[in-house]
Amino acid sequence: MNAPSSSYRSGFACFVGRPNAGKSTLTNALVGTKVAITSDRPQTTRHTVRGIVHRPDAQLVLVDTPGLHKPRTLLGERLNDLVRTTWAEVDVIGFCLPADQKIGPGDKFIAKEIAGIKKTPKVAIVTKTDLVDSKRLAEQLIAIQQLGVELGFEWAEIIPVSAVGDKQVELVADLLTKLLPEGDQLYPEGDLTDEPEQIMVAELIREAALEGVRDELPHSLAVVVEEMLPREGRPADRPLLDIHANVYIERQSQKAIVIGAKGSRLKHVGTTARKHIEALLGTPVYLDLHVKVAKDWQRDPKQLRKLGF
Repeated sequence: MNAPSSSYRSGFACFVGRPNAGKSTLTNALVGTKVAITSDRPQTTRHTVRGIVHRPDAQLVLVDTPGLHKPRTLLGERLNDLVRTTWAEVDVIGFCLPADQKIGPGDKFIAKEIAGIKKTPKVAIVTKTDLVDSKRLAEQLIAIQQLGVELGFEWAEIIPVSAVGDKQVELVADLLTKLLPEGDQLYPEGDLTDEPEQIMVAELIREAALEGVRDELPHSLAVVVEEMLPREGRPADRPLLDIHANVYIERQSQKAIVIGAKGSRLKHVGTTARKHIEALLGTPVYLDLHVKVAKDWQRDPKQLRKLGF
């Protein structure tokens, strides 16, 4: 199974960047399947999702961290700690900077943090290049190079990419792979992530629940899969998996938003999530969703533990 380690490389890379910089989309494009949740709401990734890219000459394990941000709650502080721990343990850091937005204070804050991690090579990945013309892109590339100079480090590479248009995604994999140490395969062929299935299922439900809702929801939405059990008495060629999950919000007023008029929204969430879950697990699913209020859970250590943070 393992290629001789002299020519085979394997290791961990993580994508950093402020919320909504295209990290999850890029992870999914590289792995070729949906492993990280993507949403146009910032701050939606909470768990370290590892996507695994298998290549003939290498295995690249992608660690997706939450966006680093100035924390306002206990949850925020825990997420930031998680990010820093991850950065210290990977072989290469990919810093995602959207081509269509000028480098701002948020980017500088992160750049300063990664500048402190001396030994790890840093690659600047300019995302969303499909949204700008070549002049704007050139300006952004120069600004990014300058950012490294100001902070006293040199980028190992600066790569423009559009994960949506598949432009240069392969090149990103090539360049990240080159920076990995030589070594054997870390995961069996065919594995795409080491996230427990229950966590991935919860993330898919959460993503469906976030689609198209008002701004006040993203942070206050958590999903816990209570159980996943094969339905008893089904013929072997027609299995059915029963999934029972709770969607937690912080306030009673948010409940109506998630459920929608006469339960229409929750029904839509269930249908959307079920499709993605069936694709992920390769089996028909019966999804039972309940919405519950966990008052101010983001500030309460006991509730944070219960919800998996």
